[in-house]
Amino acid sequence: MTNAAERDPSSADTTNAEHTEYLSFRIGESEYSVDIMSVREIRGWTKTTSLPHAPRFVRGVINLRGTVLPVVDLAMRLGLDETEPEDRNVIIVVDANERVMGLRVDAVSDILSVTDDQLQTPPDIATATTAPFVKALTIFDDRMVRLLDLEVVLPNSDEIAA
Repeated sequence: MTNAAERDPSSADTTNAEHTEYLSFRIGESEYSVDIMSVREIRGWTKTTSLPHAPRFVRGVINLRGTVLPVVDLAMRLGLDETEPEDRNVIIVVDANERVMGLRVDAVSDILSVTDDQLQTPPDIATATTAPFVKALTIFDDRMVRLLDLEVVLPNSDEIAA
């Protein structure tokens, strides 16, 4: 993976503005990202063990070095079309305020280096179900990337409890 600012000189900021790095990934034809500081690791797809009475977007749990890790199907959580997991899918293990979970995505794309002035507020036309999940938008190499708010995306333990 290469840094987007290295590939596209026009996206590089020449001032001393602080850059934040985001891990971008695909779900279907859309591209999303999360702050790279919240990413613990990226794993290949592993079959999950389902939990009775868990929400539909919780695929189940996996054993991550002796720890039970819930896996959220990010497409389903965002209200997108449901697809069956494939071997080429990836689990991004994230930590947001001590909530550690896996996010099932189609593929990891890139690491983006972004300044605050490159982030745009999402328009108010988003549907009620997806609006709170996207906290900003940015454009890299003519592609729109949505920055997710993990605090909102990750379910709390009450939502997952079986």
